[in-house]
Amino acid sequence: MKPKREYRVLPNLPAGLTGLRRLAMNLVFSWHADIRDLFMRIDPRLWTQSAHNPVLLLGLVSQERLNELAEDPGFLSQLEEVVRQFDRYISNPRMTAADFSADYCDGERFLAAYFSAEFGLSSCLPIYSGGLGVLSGDHIKSASDLNIPMVGVGLLYQEGYFSQYLSSDGWQMETYTVNDFDNLSVQRVFDHQGAPLKVEVHFKNQPVCIGVWLAHVGRVPLYLLDTNLSENSPDIRGTTAQLYGGDREMRLRQEIVLGIGGIRALQAMGLEPTVVHMNEGHSAFSALERIHILRSEKGLSFDAAREVVQASTVFTTHTPVPAGNDVFDPVLFRSYFEQYAKDLGVNIKVLLGYGRVHPHDDSEPFGVTPLALRLSAHSNGVSRLHGQVSRAMWQHVWPHQPVEDVPVDYITNGVHVPTWISRELSILFDRYLGPDWSEDPDNERVWEAVSEIPATELWRAHERCRERLVAFSRRHLTDQLRQRGARTSEIRTAVEILNSEALTIGFCRRFATYKRATLLFRDPDRLDRLLNDPERPVQIIVAGKAHPQDNEGKEFIKSIVHLAQQDRFRHKIVFLEDYNLHIAHILVSGTDVWLNTPRRPLEACGTSGMKALANGSLNLSILDGWWDEAYHTDFGWAIGHGEVYLDHEFQDETESRDLYNILEKQVVPLFYQRGVDGIPRGWVDKMRAGLRRLTPIFNSHRMVQDYLHRYYLPCSRRYRTLIRDDLSAAKELAEWRSKVMTGWQALEVLDITSSDGYEMLVGNTINVAARIRSGVLAPDDITVEAYYGRLDHQGEFMDRETTVLELAASKGDVHEFRGQISCRYTGRFGFTIRVTPSIKRLENPFVMGLVNWA
Repeated sequence: MKPKREYRVLPNLPAGLTGLRRLAMNLVFSWHADIRDLFMRIDPRLWTQSAHNPVLLLGLVSQERLNELAEDPGFLSQLEEVVRQFDRYISNPRMTAADFSADYCDGERFLAAYFSAEFGLSSCLPIYSGGLGVLSGDHIKSASDLNIPMVGVGLLYQEGYFSQYLSSDGWQMETYTVNDFDNLSVQRVFDHQGAPLKVEVHFKNQPVCIGVWLAHVGRVPLYLLDTNLSENSPDIRGTTAQLYGGDREMRLRQEIVLGIGGIRALQAMGLEPTVVHMNEGHSAFSALERIHILRSEKGLSFDAAREVVQASTVFTTHTPVPAGNDVFDPVLFRSYFEQYAKDLGVNIKVLLGYGRVHPHDDSEPFGVTPLALRLSAHSNGVSRLHGQVSRAMWQHVWPHQPVEDVPVDYITNGVHVPTWISRELSILFDRYLGPDWSEDPDNERVWEAVSEIPATELWRAHERCRERLVAFSRRHLTDQLRQRGARTSEIRTAVEILNSEALTIGFCRRFATYKRATLLFRDPDRLDRLLNDPERPVQIIVAGKAHPQDNEGKEFIKSIVHLAQQDRFRHKIVFLEDYNLHIAHILVSGTDVWLNTPRRPLEACGTSGMKALANGSLNLSILDGWWDEAYHTDFGWAIGHGEVYLDHEFQDETESRDLYNILEKQVVPLFYQRGVDGIPRGWVDKMRAGLRRLTPIFNSHRMVQDYLHRYYLPCSRRYRTLIRDDLSAAKELAEWRSKVMTGWQALEVLDITSSDGYEMLVGNTINVAARIRSGVLAPDDITVEAYYGRLDHQGEFMDRETTVLELAASKGDVHEFRGQISCRYTGRFGFTIRVTPSIKRLENPFVMGLVNWA
């Protein structure tokens, strides 16, 4: 039976405590420790019981306790100060939105919309699964700190991602806890009539109603979409039930809701982004919906609308493995998009082609990554190495470009340091770096002051973090065993695991098989000697989840758990169940060594190592992802030398031996090499070097500013240009593109000439000329470049530079372009001529896929 009416009961906060509700409804508490301290003071037991959820805490605490706090001068004083600091942060007197517009956009409007399928903001808002979601959360937290005009768009999952527990045999089991939205830091969005805001999409021509929720992330509003509405049928209501749950059709439905529904929700709220950032391909349909709106409301052709959308879209690809790039059967895609294609003004076969690497291959599935690549002005990987991998992976989308010219750049990820820093180090940084260090974490001058922190203080702060990690692990393991119905003797043993003074290695991440969680455990006897050295003990803490359908990943977990249960490892190896943001925070701050063993080059970035770095932990990793560009012997260790193996068994054996050697001969001796004061000064030197030289680079403030200056601002300017004067520039651009596309086949490089002489001296210049037959195209329709660089032993370009040649003469449709190449280095070099569509006309000329080589 269901009620006739619903109503919501809120905590009855006394007049002096009303500020608590404002603090609870903004996720800024996830990175401002003073706010968390305030809520913990209300009731420490309930704070833990509520999973550090301030909204739920206020619902659980008794009215008597609230009345008592309202009469407590100390608490009221603390609340007043916290609210004052919160208001100062939200209002940000240093820069308003108008100031941002004046400083960056010539006074014109700017709004970035950041789309992601998951957001890892706090463990009490479980709408994330792992690194992608945590990166999304850190991205908008930094956008808030930097006061960048931005909105986030995601899905509000009724059950979120699964909770993990292990069977008595160590097999991963999953449970799904229903999220009670009324006890989360989210609130419904209402329309102008005061009714809950709803937008509509279609599944196979069936209308689907979507509700909209708002989560405040500091200054950034995050809008979350929800299909669990009474207007929808039961199977439709479950669309936003689980993150990455269900079959391929369910995934397609979720991506329609996120991409199409997300754009419609922004439009219903009167929000018109000037740039859209698609974080992974899950939101690729947002580009199609923006085209649809421009067609239906502005009367643009598909081609003209595409110009506007493409020029103002940024796409970040994350995963270099097939599972991270969703594809859909063409028949399934047709069933959902046949009518939508007509609304877009294109044939369904054309729309399918946008999502195929080979557009004319009717048997190829539809992929959201090729769609996003084709409809974005800028695409990027998330580390330097990942950019290279992505260019090779998607080269066939641009078959006429050499792999190094595939238009996929990179911006290396970063982490939101204030979120991940431990309390102990935060206090230390306040004292030595200054109280405002967290507002400027990407400033290298700020981090130079790390050198002034005495080794004793830095080491003692880290030791307290390790002690807290050990104490937490004991409690957590004890709870695990009780829930599993373990014997009393096992539970009693759990309170004695680990040693708060031993070298502690952390391996905590998603249990995808390419991350090779078992590499450290390949030789149990050698591991036994390493861990149980009475003079130099070592211990390992492992945590992470395997995808519910990944049985190989589950086998990895099971094998580690079985090993940990052997008598020789019982106190030395611990697996912590149900890895989440709270556990991650304790682990990255308390471990001495952060271990990462992916199969190069499959780790896109690996931001957990950056979180450990910011807490003084030292990285020991394969040269993959961010560590490939960050590694130096001054602040960590590398496994191998960046090799890529074809024989994976041989690779695992080789790299596991290398790992044991590094631990035995370098890591363990350095940790236990103590002075008379008990401080491992060589180890502390590495801690300081990493903090000083890497933290200002590998943080999300730097990352977001890279996106802002390299992508967001240029895209936003281009968008405003194209929509002016009733979108006349967009219409002209579409006509120009059509002209270039149809006339390109007639374009020809007739000949090239250059300065005489085979040998040149450093400092010389080579005069280059090229004659081009352009056919129907005018000289300003094309860009002619000298493409030159160092050659390898096979005569192939090892690297390249380009210089634009200028029009020198014309006769009919034959034009001569001239320029110079500088000889700055010695060696074997070569050049050729490349012709592309005009770089002056397009935000990114390579997205057209047209190129002509001499």
